[in-house]
Amino acid sequence: MNTAFPPFIRFLLIANVVVFVVENLFLAGLTYGGTRLDVLMMQWFALMPIDSGFLPWQLVSYQFMHGSIGHLFFNMLALWMFGMELEHLWGTRRFATYYLLSGIAAGATHILINTLMGGPGAPTVGASGSIMGVLLAFGLTFPTRPVMMFPIFFPIPARIFVMLYAGLDLVMGIMNTNDGVAHFAHLGGALGGWLLLRFGAPLFRLVDGQSGAMPRGLRDEDAIDVEYRDVPRQRVQYDYQNETATAPPPPPAPRTATPTRFVVDGEAITQETIDEILDKISQAGYHSLTEHEKRILFEVSRQI
Repeated sequence: MNTAFPPFIRFLLIANVVVFVVENLFLAGLTYGGTRLDVLMMQWFALMPIDSGFLPWQLVSYQFMHGSIGHLFFNMLALWMFGMELEHLWGTRRFATYYLLSGIAAGATHILINTLMGGPGAPTVGASGSIMGVLLAFGLTFPTRPVMMFPIFFPIPARIFVMLYAGLDLVMGIMNTNDGVAHFAHLGGALGGWLLLRFGAPLFRLVDGQSGAMPRGLRDEDAIDVEYRDVPRQRVQYDYQNETATAPPPPPAPRTATPTRFVVDGEAITQETIDEILDKISQAGYHSLTEHEKRILFEVSRQI
């Protein structure tokens, strides 16, 4: 059942708030061996430069830390706005994998660029890189969905929003404005997300516990089309010589609907339902489907 707070989104919201509260309320002012505990926490779990205390687990832990209440609020708002539908569409395991790996790609990109450009040795915190990967996926999945978010106060298509946001990060990163924002981490998250969407099908099948081979470079939406491309359909036969259409005699009407083969979110899906969705694709294209119809195709393809 779809909810406003699917499992992994809910976990991220709670975890990020708890970490922020612990660091800024409970650990502030406490010391251990003469060192403040909040400073120790930053040294151990924020993303440190390679030559200033970098530790491998920081590529994950920094995603759960934030520098201010505003930083936390806007990141969590964007995560909920753009991640909720993706988790419903992909499933919790796939979304969690995508989110964390996008954040790791963001952190690695930031460390690399920071080292090459001789940037400051300050620690980096925040989920912005992971969320940039989520934003990219949202823009590619729902390209025409209107989006309105700071600093743009009028609705624009999601794909345009992503392009503007990424372009701004690129310009600000190249200009090296020292504004305290890890712009190349944002770009690294977007790049990591794109690579996962383009080449990550085998990994996602492993995460989902699925078996079977998928042609290289084939996306899930393409796989759905392939699965049903050869579904038998009654076709009208045309007599081109007489320019009249003739059809084979209709089969006797069945007394009951096709037996249910699939269940999606507790809803029984019959072959008639699948045929109606496929007819809609053939007439108006895949993007004419509603989100519910897309989810039916995606889930049915997993159950075959």
